[in-house]
Amino acid sequence: MRYYKSKPAGYYNNPRKELLNFIQGDPRKVLDVGCGDGSFAVQVKQKYNAETWGIEYVTEEADKAGEILDRSFAGPCEEHIAALPDGFFDVIFFNDVLEHLVDPYTVLEEIRSKLAPGGIIIASIPNVRYFKVLSALMLQKDWKYEDYGVMDKTHLRFFTKKSMQRMFNDAGYTCNELKGLSATRSLKFVLFTLCTLFTQWDARYGQYGIVAMSK
Repeated sequence: MRYYKSKPAGYYNNPRKELLNFIQGDPRKVLDVGCGDGSFAVQVKQKYNAETWGIEYVTEEADKAGEILDRSFAGPCEEHIAALPDGFFDVIFFNDVLEHLVDPYTVLEEIRSKLAPGGIIIASIPNVRYFKVLSALMLQKDWKYEDYGVMDKTHLRFFTKKSMQRMFNDAGYTCNELKGLSATRSLKFVLFTLCTLFTQWDARYGQYGIVAMSK
């Protein structure tokens, strides 16, 4: 908890507008797991006039979310899944959350029953094969944790594009979309990808956005 309470300004109120583009249809019931102060979920609420719930690990941020969302829960998401209504949510968001969990695989399995028919999971997950991380590991021989980003010191799990997809598949989902986010603009990456004949293109992205549906 100490590291969560010392996060830099803006960590819990990131609007993440790019993830709004992953929403399909006209969701009426939405859950944002790891909602922070509700800054992202409230955009969904306003745009779709949706009933919007949130779960946030840090109590102070969950209290803020509770002022603008329909319902909010404080504490680890694992403690609240069983109490959520079955077959209820059209969309469940995990925006930069799964990598913070001890067992994200079980969380995805258990929360699947909370999706309404045709409901989807939308998630963003950091890519450990991101060019800047690979460069530090391979050239500088370093694995340095940071206050935020791919190497956030509160991350417990690390994923590649392939392992993200495998996690969802193993948890009973079909990945409908897997799109790179936060692309590097480094000229060094251009040289790197040329030297590797474009076989390492996935390293361009700091994150991937995922849309998954129950099988």
